[in-house]
Amino acid sequence: MELIKDTEGLEPVSPTGQYFNSKVMSVSVLAMLEFEIPIDDLQTTSLIKDVFLPINPRFSSIMVVGKKGGRKWKKVEVNVENHVHFPCFSSPEGSSSPSDNDSLLKSYISQIAMQPYPEGQPLWEIHIIQYPSSEAQGTIIFKLHHALGDGYSLVGALLSCLQRADDPSLPVTFPSVNNSSSVNKDNRNTGLRKVLSSYFLPLVDTVRDFCWSVLKSTCVEDDLSPIRCGSEKFPPFSVSTITFSLDCIKDIKSCLRVTINDVITGVIFLATRLYMQRASPNSNLSTNSTALVLLNTRNLRDYKSLRDMVRPNSKSPWGNNFAFLHVPIPKVKPGDSQFSDPLKFVHKAREVIKRKRSSFGVVLTGKLLEIMKKCRNAEAVAKHIIRTLKNSSMVISNVMGPMEKLSLGNHPVKGLYYIIAGGPESLGVTIFSYAGNLRVAVRAEQGFIDSELYTRSLLDAFNMILHDACGKQ
Repeated sequence: MELIKDTEGLEPVSPTGQYFNSKVMSVSVLAMLEFEIPIDDLQTTSLIKDVFLPINPRFSSIMVVGKKGGRKWKKVEVNVENHVHFPCFSSPEGSSSPSDNDSLLKSYISQIAMQPYPEGQPLWEIHIIQYPSSEAQGTIIFKLHHALGDGYSLVGALLSCLQRADDPSLPVTFPSVNNSSSVNKDNRNTGLRKVLSSYFLPLVDTVRDFCWSVLKSTCVEDDLSPIRCGSEKFPPFSVSTITFSLDCIKDIKSCLRVTINDVITGVIFLATRLYMQRASPNSNLSTNSTALVLLNTRNLRDYKSLRDMVRPNSKSPWGNNFAFLHVPIPKVKPGDSQFSDPLKFVHKAREVIKRKRSSFGVVLTGKLLEIMKKCRNAEAVAKHIIRTLKNSSMVISNVMGPMEKLSLGNHPVKGLYYIIAGGPESLGVTIFSYAGNLRVAVRAEQGFIDSELYTRSLLDAFNMILHDACGKQ
C-alpha cells in the first residue's frame, strides 16, 4: 500500500473498510449479472467510463497510508482496460457446451475471488463471460472490494447502471421495508407489561447479546459439523444457486403471519439441518451451530437512490453500515429424524432475530471495535472479526432488489445474484430478490461441503414449509 506524506483533503477510509482490507483479511462482493441475449456487442468501455466510474469517487481511488498510519482514498487516473477481463472457456474436446460452461463459470468465480487486487489500482474488476450457460446467454461478474461499501451500497451502485427493460424512462422500484408486522402487534401491551417490554427486557437482551458476542469472538466456538471444519484458512469454494417464487414466499408469510425475511431464514435453517443429516447420516443434529446474519444498520423504510446515499448527512449513507447478529440454528431432537415440525424453524428465526433487533448489543459491539482500534490498531480488529467468523458455522446476507426486469445497454438481465468471498467460514448463503423471484446463492468450501446437495436441501426445506404452512406442494 502506497505511503504518502501529504493526506490533507483526502477522504478517510472508514474503520470497517480498513478491517476488510488488511494483512489478515481481504473481503470482496462478487455480483453476477446473467443476460437473456449474447453480450458480444456490449459497449463495455463507454458504459464503465460514462456510467460506472461517476457513481462514486471510490471507484477511481486507491487506498493509501499517511504519515500517522491513517488510511485515505486517493483519486487516480483509471485505465479501464486494466480492470476488464475476457476469459476464454474451452473444454478438453474444444468448443464447450452450456453445461460445460456451467462448471467452468463456477471454477472461474472461485478463482478470481481468491486472487488479490493488483497494487496501485482501484479495488474493482469486471469479468465478461461471452459464453452461454444453462442459465444465461452471457454473464458479467463485478468483483468489488468490501472496503468500497457493503452489499446495500455496492448492489445499489450496480443497479444505478441499469434501466428498466420495459420502459427505460420509468424509475426502478423496490419493495418497501417494514421491520414490524402489524398482524403481530398486541394492543393489550399496557401498564406493567408495557414497561417490561419497552425498557427492562431490551436492557436484559442488550447485556446478554453483547456478552455472548464477545464470547463468540474470543473463546466460544461452534461444534464441528458437516458445515464447519474450524479452519482459519481461506479455501477455494464452489457456488450453486436456486430460485424461489416471491409469490409463494408471500403465501407462507401470510399464512404464518411473519415477514419474508423470517420465512427465508427459516428455510435456510431447516435446509442446513437437512444437509447435515444427508451429508453425514450419523451426525448429531443438536450441535451448537450459529449463523452470522448480516444486519443493515441504516434507518430505512424503503430503498434509497444512489443520489440519496452519497448526500451529506444521509439517513441511508454510502459505505459499510452493517453488523453481525449471532443467531443459533434451531436444534433437532434425536428422535425427530423426519423433521416433524418444519414451521418451528421459521418461528424460531423470527423470535430470535426480532429480540436481537430490539436490543443494543450490536451498538455496544461496534463501540468495542472502535475502542480496540484506538487502543491497538485496525489489524487487531481484523483478527477479531476473523475469529468471529471462524467460531461460527455460516454467514447469511440478504439484499432486496428491483421489482422489474432491468437491462444494461439494451441487453435484458435475466437473473442477478451475489456472493461474499474472503472469510474463513465454510458456508455462506446470500439472498437477492429480482423481478418477482428470490435467488439464493450458496458459497461452500470445496472438498468439504457439497453445494449441490445443499441447494437440493434448500428446495426440500422450502417445499416442507410451504406444505405445512399453506397445504401446498
